[in-house]
Amino acid sequence: MPASLRAKREYLKRLVAGKNSWSDLQLTAAERALGFLGWHERGYLPHCDFPGLVQFVTFRLADSMPASRQGEWEHLLAIEDVREKRTKLEDYLDRGIGECWLRDHRVARIAEEALRFFHNERYELLAWCVMPNHVHVLVHVWEMPLWKMVRSWKQFIQTEVRPVLAERRPPARLDDNTPTRRARRPALQSFWQREYWDTFMRNEEQEKTAISYIENNPVKAKLCRAAVEWKFSSARFRDEYRRLVLSGVKAANLKEK
Repeated sequence: MPASLRAKREYLKRLVAGKNSWSDLQLTAAERALGFLGWHERGYLPHCDFPGLVQFVTFRLADSMPASRQGEWEHLLAIEDVREKRTKLEDYLDRGIGECWLRDHRVARIAEEALRFFHNERYELLAWCVMPNHVHVLVHVWEMPLWKMVRSWKQFIQTEVRPVLAERRPPARLDDNTPTRRARRPALQSFWQREYWDTFMRNEEQEKTAISYIENNPVKAKLCRAAVEWKFSSARFRDEYRRLVLSGVKAANLKEK
C-alpha cells in the first residue's frame, strides 16, 4: 500500500475513533442488535449510522470517477474537511463523466421506484434526485440501518436494470477482444461504486438547504431550466407549500430485497 494511502487511512481511523469518543451520538445495545454501526469507516470515508437521523446520502455509478482520469479527481480526495471534500466531489460528478446509465429513463425510473417502495414503512423519504451518474437522497432513518438501506437500493436497482444494460451493450465480435473494445462493454457486476457519502442533518435549516440542493442539482448541472422539469426527483411532488405529497401507491413490479 502506498505511504500516502496508508496515511489517509490512519487519519480516517483517528477521525472515527475521535467521533466515537466525544460525540453525543452513542448506540444502545438494542440499536446495535438492529445492525446500526454508529461512527465507522470502511477504509475510504467516515460514516454515521444511528437511528432517528435525517441523512443526506449520495451514491454513484462505478465509472463516474474513472481511473483513466484519476489526475482530474485524485487531489479532491486529499481534502481533509469532509463537507468540503463532498462538495468538490459532487461538483465533479455533475460533469457527467462515464456511461451515465441513469440518463436512460428506464434505468432512472427503476432507481426512483426502488427509493419510493418502502417510503413510510422502513424509512421516510424527504427528497431525492436521480442524476445521470449518481443518486441523491434525503431520508429520515427509522429502524433500518443506513448501510443496509443503501445496499438494498443498490442491489435491487442493479438487478432490475441488467436487461436494459445488456440491450445497450455493443454486439461482441469474435475477432475483436481488444482492451478498447472490452472497455466499451458495461461491466454489469460493477454497476455501483462500493462506497457512498452520508451527512446527517443537525437542524431543520440544514434539511431545507439539503432539499434545495438535491432538487436543484439538475438545474445546476444545466440538465433542465427548473427543478420541476426533471422527471426523476421529488421536486415534481411538491405542493404549493413545498410539502412532499406522495400517493403511497407502490409499483407493482417491485419485489422486496
